Amino acid sequence: MNPAPRRFVPLSWWPNRDGGGRAGQWWRIGAVVVLALLLGVGLWRGPRVLADARLGVAYGARVGCACRYVEGRPLESCRTDFEAGMGMISLSEDAGSHAVTARFPLLASATARYADGAGCVLDKWGD
Repeated sequence: MNPAPRRFVPLSWWPNRDGGGRAGQWWRIGAVVVLALLLGVGLWRGPRVLADARLGVAYGARVGCACRYVEGRPLESCRTDFEAGMGMISLSEDAGSHAVTARFPLLASATARYADGAGCVLDKWGD
């Protein structure tokens, strides 16, 4: 006796034509897990990154101001005075008020101003 011919049974994990199926469910579950992990890492490391960014821009503004207005060097050369790891900090100057502003993208900025007798002093931080 020959067994009855098998009928084609579609895979249950393959998405249907309407986009449903288990593959769609696993994709959504995977996306939620990845987003939860990213949020967890952001909450865990975020305060440290923000503190490091604030510290870096304050140091960068102070060093940039001293380089530009105390030593008289061009602002472009002041980046050589930065410590390792400060590559994302950018400097800009306001020549009219003798100020140098350092920025870390999207997180922090600080300004230092040159004053006769006091040197370069950071502006008050706005927390």
